Amino acid sequence: MADALQGIVVLDLTAYLAGPYGCALLGDVGAEIIKIEPPGGDMSRHYPSNLNGECRTFLGANRNKRSIVLNLKLPEGQAAFHRLVKHADVVVHNFRPSVPRRLGIDYETLRSIRPDLIYCSFTGYGEKGPLRDHPGFDTLLQCFTGIASMQGGRNQNPQIQSGSIVDYYSASFVAFGILSALVHRLRTGEGQHVRTSLLRSAISLQAGQFIWAENEPRDIDRWWGPSYSGIYPTKEGYLYLQATTPTFWKNLCENLGFPQLADDPRFDTLKKRTELREEIRPLIREGLMQRTAIEWEELLLGKLSCIAVRSIEDMFDHPQILAEDLVVEHEHPIVGKYKAMSKSVQMGIGDKQTRRAPMLGEHTDEVLAQFGFQNDEIATLRATGAAA
Repeated sequence: MADALQGIVVLDLTAYLAGPYGCALLGDVGAEIIKIEPPGGDMSRHYPSNLNGECRTFLGANRNKRSIVLNLKLPEGQAAFHRLVKHADVVVHNFRPSVPRRLGIDYETLRSIRPDLIYCSFTGYGEKGPLRDHPGFDTLLQCFTGIASMQGGRNQNPQIQSGSIVDYYSASFVAFGILSALVHRLRTGEGQHVRTSLLRSAISLQAGQFIWAENEPRDIDRWWGPSYSGIYPTKEGYLYLQATTPTFWKNLCENLGFPQLADDPRFDTLKKRTELREEIRPLIREGLMQRTAIEWEELLLGKLSCIAVRSIEDMFDHPQILAEDLVVEHEHPIVGKYKAMSKSVQMGIGDKQTRRAPMLGEHTDEVLAQFGFQNDEIATLRATGAAA
């Protein structure tokens, strides 16, 4: 059986992380992703990295793609891109709102070439408002939308959440928006302009806090507040635990050495326990020093919510990761053999093998020929600098 999106052609003009990873997610379920890079390539190829000849971020965010180089600043490059659009189902870019028209890739222009085109514009701050043409990056949006303030804690120094959380969450919005538009086209035959942004994703990440009732003060505590849940040191390593339900609380008390608190009415609700967290935390710390984090995990799994703190390196061979087929091995012409994530979604159809991230322009001739360019046309594009 075919993959869900087999036959759907996506022209990926995005760079950096969020847009490229959104397209990679579409590739996970079978879409044909053609990554169109400018001369010099996606900027993330040049990020600092201790990999030989390639960037770790680029490899991780650009699986399931073929790469071609087109210079959209040249008329010949624009014309070649327009020819590809005739055969494409989706175009995705993450340029600022003022840029697409200059490059001849705005929605109106491309819709005149392919009326049922799905066109996704992914921006930093959206396409309206005073910040529309400002560059947007994960860390900027964390600072702008309150995420950094929340991480630091009220009245403390703001902190950036590491791991590019806004970028990766935005990638899911890119894929979700495009999939929704494809379903709409399947039903109506109509194309669609999909718009999403880092700003929209950063606010969505805080939907549970982005609530302001009438007459509430400005400085209301929108987070449910600290509790005794958290990361604790053990005899060796660290353990995260969370015991919010009555059963978990009882198991915590009995296994960590303070069973007298299990039925103490002072601690019989989560609200009370949260208010008395400074009494509970020292007891947890003392109890956990009797075993290692792994030993506690083996003992407490199923009795309460807990897990030993591990590094990402531990994930490459952990039995749970391997059981879920989350690791795949690739062979790269420069990097050599490397392990990476396989797919974000598993479906009961198809078994498409994950494609490694492409080298810059690795598939230019192959893709152009696939879409009707003759050898002499490809040679001319290369000679003019419109392709590489």
